[in-house]
Amino acid sequence: MTPKSAAAAAGATVHGYPRQGGNRELKKAIEGYWKGKVTADTLRTTAEELRRTNRRQLAEAGIAEVPTGDFSFYDHVLDTSVMVGAVPERHRAAVDTDALDGYFAMARGTQEVAPLEMTKWFDTNYHYLVPELGPDTVFAADSTKQVAELREALADGLTARPVLVGPVTYLLLAKPAPGVDPSFEPITLLDRLLPVYTEVLADLRAAGAEWVQLDEPALVQDRTPAELNAAGRALRDLGALTDRPKLLVASYFDRLGDALPVLAKSPVEGLAIDFTGPAAANLAELAAAGGVPDKRLVAGVIDGRNVWINDLTASLGVLATLLGLAGSVDVAPSCSLLHVPLDATAERDLDPQVSRWLAFARQKAEETVTLARALREGTDTVTARLRANAADLASRAGSALTHDPAVRERAAAVTDADARRSQPYAERAVAQRERLGLPLLPVTTIGSFPQTDELRVARADLRAKRIDATGYEERIAAEIREVVSFQEKAGVDVLVHGEAERNDMVQYFAEKLNGYLATRHGWVQSYGTRYVRPPILAGDISRPEPMTVPWTTYAQSLTDRPVKGMLTGPVTMLAWSFVRDDQPLGETARQVALALREEVLDLEKAGTAVIQVDEPALRETLPLRAADHAAYLGWATESFRLATAGVQPQTQIHTHMCYAEFGDVIAAIDDLDADVISLEAARSHMQVADELAAHGYPREVGPGVYDIHSPRVPDTAEVVALLKRGLGAIPAERLWVNPDCGLKTRGWPEVRAALENLVAAARGTREALSAE
Repeated sequence: MTPKSAAAAAGATVHGYPRQGGNRELKKAIEGYWKGKVTADTLRTTAEELRRTNRRQLAEAGIAEVPTGDFSFYDHVLDTSVMVGAVPERHRAAVDTDALDGYFAMARGTQEVAPLEMTKWFDTNYHYLVPELGPDTVFAADSTKQVAELREALADGLTARPVLVGPVTYLLLAKPAPGVDPSFEPITLLDRLLPVYTEVLADLRAAGAEWVQLDEPALVQDRTPAELNAAGRALRDLGALTDRPKLLVASYFDRLGDALPVLAKSPVEGLAIDFTGPAAANLAELAAAGGVPDKRLVAGVIDGRNVWINDLTASLGVLATLLGLAGSVDVAPSCSLLHVPLDATAERDLDPQVSRWLAFARQKAEETVTLARALREGTDTVTARLRANAADLASRAGSALTHDPAVRERAAAVTDADARRSQPYAERAVAQRERLGLPLLPVTTIGSFPQTDELRVARADLRAKRIDATGYEERIAAEIREVVSFQEKAGVDVLVHGEAERNDMVQYFAEKLNGYLATRHGWVQSYGTRYVRPPILAGDISRPEPMTVPWTTYAQSLTDRPVKGMLTGPVTMLAWSFVRDDQPLGETARQVALALREEVLDLEKAGTAVIQVDEPALRETLPLRAADHAAYLGWATESFRLATAGVQPQTQIHTHMCYAEFGDVIAAIDDLDADVISLEAARSHMQVADELAAHGYPREVGPGVYDIHSPRVPDTAEVVALLKRGLGAIPAERLWVNPDCGLKTRGWPEVRAALENLVAAARGTREALSAE
């Protein structure tokens, strides 16, 4: 096909779409089902209606080929485990008894069995359920979900493309099951898994699929020759099948590098490639390789992970080049639109000028259609759209919101000394122990306590002006008193105020900092039914006034025990926001760090002895290619130290991280120079404690002993067993006892029971150590 004919045939498609619905109907239905208030049939009907609404929105926008199979009750990787029959033995009885309840048991656990481990999907804030595999794993195909959702779309008269997690990525995301040799490599199961995909592909073809998309984003990471050979073999074997749809292999989030020729040479009919952000390098690499003249190319030229409008003219330039490199070219966002909110037009509280800078999922679908139309019919047919787009881009670039000279001058004046504590940890530790007087194995929590219905009602009442600010603050103060009182009675050693006033650990601060924008309806799935509203980092950042000092000081006035000041760190403030794409991330991180530094120093001045600056996103934001790690970790660790290094030696600095693979960043964790770090460890069975010990980590550590993302309440014996494992790696004088993460998503009955068990376990272990 010539470039001219390829342009004339260009269509618009997307890889996936937000699942939750305009009013988070899916979340409400699932949580209602868990509580017994919604039947399974009602839940399924709600899900079917949401899928139909999504397909209608895409079709009305002009998307020529809609995805299916991307919808999920909890997680698409968990759906893949069900599709291939990789159900852990401990969940088998639950799945066999009731497939839906068994599915949720794998996701959330039950009081009897632990859930699958959860971790970040590449470098996003989406969490997936990690497959557990071993040499004895037996796969079995179950394409029920995939076939049913395809048939729904076909029944609506739409052209549909099922989307599956590819076999290589599925295995590379998996971990050895509990009890399996940790050196076991799941990729060795590829030959056992491919027949299952063969069966699923045949089922989808029989159901009417012309194309099936295999997502292989793991190929944008650094891969060994053996892994690349495995990918080539998988695509060769699947491509050689006769009873199958056409195959579109998709990658996204970064450049393909050595994986590009593997994909280009494979006997599949199409490739979907990301050409945005760091993946923009794929354009030159594809051209250097001679293109893919025999394949369909789905060109990801619109950033599917961020909320800014696309530069349509620049994208048309990229597409013009691609027309000469592929057999045919279709236009798409870079990845699934799962990672952005649903509809920017719902944000009626934003300045209309600012709203014109934003594109959520529905707007990105419209941009995709505009670009495809421009290719097919010529740019004259979209002239007005291109002019409006150029004007909106110029408006943003010239806005006073995006440039504050005072902030930039302050950031430029930072020196290396500003990001270093005045004394080494060994000397600080002596001063801190003398000041705090804590017992061996001190017990603390990560920060948040349950966000009750009463708190949500209070916030709603304040927004609706049913109560005034004074009435709202009285309700918050009452909640803080309850949280502090409970911790004292339970025997917690370092208290928190519970964060009753906070809606979200990033959004709360974003709403108090200049340069951020907050949304009302910008919900994005983090995991399962946990949805967040990432704020938008729109301009230069500054702090107009103290953000946490009054409530922290109030909580401290209620007790003689230390109360932690609680802040969100600069890297996490970036990672869990939609960041600026008009300046380097490190520059933005420095601005946020300087604003937080002011808050840290004000907390210290108010008498706060322990200040926690959470950085759960440090590992998640690590670039996917090792060559990019050093530059990122340089500015990421500097920004944390810049926020915290101004305090006196006797002030104890904590940080917290959760739900990520920490092994890759142990040296960076050390470089943060925090006095105490708490980390997720319960689901991963204390793996992080061993990793810290192997590194020679010299400071204090709280590896989590209570998995707060499951409704299970660990008993005292279970906590003691985890503590003993922790003590095998971390000396008792440097070991803390704490949950994996904040408690806001749990209910008070669970929290009371679990923390009482934690305190009992800590006391019992202390006594045992004293008796030795």
